[in-house]
Amino acid sequence: MLLWIDGQCGTQVPAGDRGLAYGDGLFETIAVLDGNPSLLPFRIARLQSGCRRLSIPLDVDALVRELHRFGNELGTGVAKLIITRGDGVRGYAPPAEASSRRVLIGSPLPAYPSEYADEGIAVYACRTRLAEQPLLAGMKHLNRLEQVLARAEWTDRRYAEGLMCDTGGRAVEGVFSNLFIVEDSRLVTPSLHRCGVAGVMREALMSTGPCDVEDITIERLQAADEVFMCNSLYGIWPVTEFREHRWLVGAVTRKMQRICRQLLEESA
Repeated sequence: MLLWIDGQCGTQVPAGDRGLAYGDGLFETIAVLDGNPSLLPFRIARLQSGCRRLSIPLDVDALVRELHRFGNELGTGVAKLIITRGDGVRGYAPPAEASSRRVLIGSPLPAYPSEYADEGIAVYACRTRLAEQPLLAGMKHLNRLEQVLARAEWTDRRYAEGLMCDTGGRAVEGVFSNLFIVEDSRLVTPSLHRCGVAGVMREALMSTGPCDVEDITIERLQAADEVFMCNSLYGIWPVTEFREHRWLVGAVTRKMQRICRQLLEESA
């Protein structure tokens, strides 16, 4: 494992770091291909937005240089970037003069079965609900306990992902993916203004053509013509099974897979 702390090789984060104590920070999980961090403009835009919302200082130019240096050393793999508010004293009140901390962790690319993309996946119906908090909605902040609880719900290997709803019962996202449905050839993705993570692959796909952002009930999901999930590491997985419902892999999903592959190739 390759580990950098504030741009230097290291193995320890101080016990007083607010990311450790309170989840006070953000993270990105970045595919690195031949030294190149993928979808970097989308990631930097999301980090800048999240840091502004949390009032965490961020030197974007220095971070981009560091990501490229880290990518060159990693080669091909996954770079997990963690940005925290840095050190603080006991208590929730953030320090008046925060100095953010950067942690980069390099690991191999995950080996997902090729049939997930080719043939589609079965999705588990998670009981764990996403709490509605508009102040944090969309951000990839460090508090991921809802996802931890949801992922612990199933051990059956036939489920590649789980679907998470909010407390109102609306379909929001996968445990580690974003959700899209197709209705009469129209692309729709759930609104994330209450909760959920605005994934960079979601943003990249939405930038390529028309896509409506709307609330999606479970009933609407089940009545959709096509369903797929996306993630910047694996691309797009068609959903072919959820509860008692079955779908074929449709033409729109295949088109979006081709667009997704092109986006990843161009970003590398």
